[in-house]
Amino acid sequence: MPPVDRRVLVVGTTADYIEWIRGCRPGQALFLTDPAVRREADEPPPFPNEEIRCDLTDERLVLEVLVRHLDEWRMTLDGVVCYDCESMALAARLAGVYGLPYPSLQAVNNCRDKFRSKALWRAEHLETPATRKIGSVGAAIGFFRETGGPCVLKPLSGSGSEFIFRCDSERDCERYYRSIAQGLERRKDHRLYQPFAGDAPDILAEAYVGGEEYSCDFVLENDQVTLIRVARKILFDRDPFGTAKAYIVPGILPETIDADEFERTLYHSAMTLGIRRAVCMLDFIVHDGRMVLLELAPRPGGDCLPALVRRCHTLDMLPLMLDFARQKPLALHRPAPHLPMVGLRLHAGQAGTLVSIDAHELRNDPRVQEVHLIRNPGHRIKRPPEDYDAWLMGHVIFIPDPDRDVATQCRELHDKLAIKVA
Repeated sequence: MPPVDRRVLVVGTTADYIEWIRGCRPGQALFLTDPAVRREADEPPPFPNEEIRCDLTDERLVLEVLVRHLDEWRMTLDGVVCYDCESMALAARLAGVYGLPYPSLQAVNNCRDKFRSKALWRAEHLETPATRKIGSVGAAIGFFRETGGPCVLKPLSGSGSEFIFRCDSERDCERYYRSIAQGLERRKDHRLYQPFAGDAPDILAEAYVGGEEYSCDFVLENDQVTLIRVARKILFDRDPFGTAKAYIVPGILPETIDADEFERTLYHSAMTLGIRRAVCMLDFIVHDGRMVLLELAPRPGGDCLPALVRRCHTLDMLPLMLDFARQKPLALHRPAPHLPMVGLRLHAGQAGTLVSIDAHELRNDPRVQEVHLIRNPGHRIKRPPEDYDAWLMGHVIFIPDPDRDVATQCRELHDKLAIKVA
């Protein structure tokens, strides 16, 4: 009888991540994929034994199909991995069924519920913005008045900059509250907003905190924290509020942030949310020399960060997650000093049908190390707030000139991508 094939279950990821993992770890993963991902993918599909396609909103169906697949192909699972916020709850449930290590469903929900995570942090004296759940325009305006504005309105769950708005006036509160409510109504069946979707929109009002924004990845295991990377975010005023246009790695923290205290904060922020073992991503702001916590998830950072970390630190986060799920020892050390590299996200400036996309001038720039495009002619471009994914064209990784402003260089390079839209 042939030996059992041992696989790590990768729950609900994207087609480009699937192709990435297949290339660097062939035969090690079983992909549980939403059919819509495969329908829209340009990447070749995996072999039939490598991928299960089914409706990921139906947990009972997922389990039935998974059991049949494992039996048919004589497979067994030795780990569970998730790279996307909307699939973490399903990953937690499946890990529980198979007795595999993964953060608990309660910990996942603590992270995804942005009101609850901040309430738990405040109870443990971790600094985070003042927040309130609101269910009406009047409540949004009331919060604005009480805090003295500006404030930020956002969904209770969600990811990235989706439906996140800064309000500088009471009129903004009314306008953006309605925009979020309408957007959530259009997307009420989307897994990103479940199980929080209800009859009334779940919207959070949050005091605006100014300062430099950062993101970091770290490992929490055996009651210890190991830092993987720190990135400083670059935001453009012309983009939707909260959109990370670029990341600088390594992100140098201000001298006011003590290194040991920083790691203690990482540990405390995750443990407070119920996480005991995970690779975590934390977003935070440095305000008046202090860390202000924004959001934590038991997964590594996304966007162009995995490609940037691979280039800058020669560390591939995607297969590292497979090893971590299998409880293999990770040979991680503090990130070595390195010249800064920038991961710049490329966005379309207008909606319409993509006629052509030309990165020739971009690739020829001596600063550029990598260009990755994800769209082809015929793609339908939509811009926020209608769609927060369809305007992304790809990313570029470059080494900035040291004596020039990085944000200015990002704008220069972004303008070298030639896009024609009809």
